[in-house]
Amino acid sequence: MHYTLRQIEVFLATAHYENVTQAAQSLAMSQSAASSALQDLEQRFEVQLFDRAGKRLQLNALGKSLRPRAEALMAQAREFERSLSQHSEIGELKVGATLTIGNYLAVAIMADFMGEHPGARVSLTVENTAGIASRVRNFELDIGLVEGELQDPVLDVLPWREDELMLFCSPEHPLARRRVLEDADLLQAQWIVREAGSGTRQAFDRAMHGLLPDLDLRLELQHTEAIKRAVEANLGIGCLSAITLRDAIARGSLVALSAPQRDWSRRFYFILHKQKYRSAGVQSWLALCRRHGA
Repeated sequence: MHYTLRQIEVFLATAHYENVTQAAQSLAMSQSAASSALQDLEQRFEVQLFDRAGKRLQLNALGKSLRPRAEALMAQAREFERSLSQHSEIGELKVGATLTIGNYLAVAIMADFMGEHPGARVSLTVENTAGIASRVRNFELDIGLVEGELQDPVLDVLPWREDELMLFCSPEHPLARRRVLEDADLLQAQWIVREAGSGTRQAFDRAMHGLLPDLDLRLELQHTEAIKRAVEANLGIGCLSAITLRDAIARGSLVALSAPQRDWSRRFYFILHKQKYRSAGVQSWLALCRRHGA
């Protein structure tokens, strides 16, 4: 074999940081050793993998085409190493989830996953759909659980489970006495909604097709709990996943509304990089999520 796994590690770290010094630090190597490893790899095969612009090293077309296969190679190597040293196929799993899923579903799934695989190490990153997709695309996450629909040539987007948005208001809001809203009510209301780029906002915008340009979007907030607090303070009405509102509605701090003439249904999705190796941990996580969503 005319390359080493260490050289591949340096290649991938340099692709991530676009800087050899930072790549070396992440691998606990000296800068000179990392530079030599990268240079040896390129010279061995008479290729150039990066375009050099000052201190930055940006992947060129060849480097970009090889990166997914290098990521898959290293993932398989790490899994093989774990199998040798721990007699276990499940090691580290990096999961990303959007806010609704991360705060209301993912922790229970993590607990069950670690119960089934006691030696596993699971990390959870919570961001909006756009942020999670970016991290999966850049190989920073093994799998993403998202609320928004995506069309991306490098990502596999797989349906997971059904969800439904719910309208809600404060008990003191005038609409609390009506409960069922017409389009005229939706247009007259002041709204507190999620930010653009979130899956919840995407579903809200789709449900409000034809009305959206005329809606009074008073506040756009990044966090589900902030929206619930603002609605409780009677600053407007909101729209979030029904699973985030159960407790508040049960205790009476929020009131559920409906607008049955609009479609509030949506899906949650798995997103994975098409060229990333799907380890035993990823496969086990997918199976567990599907059981939770059944």
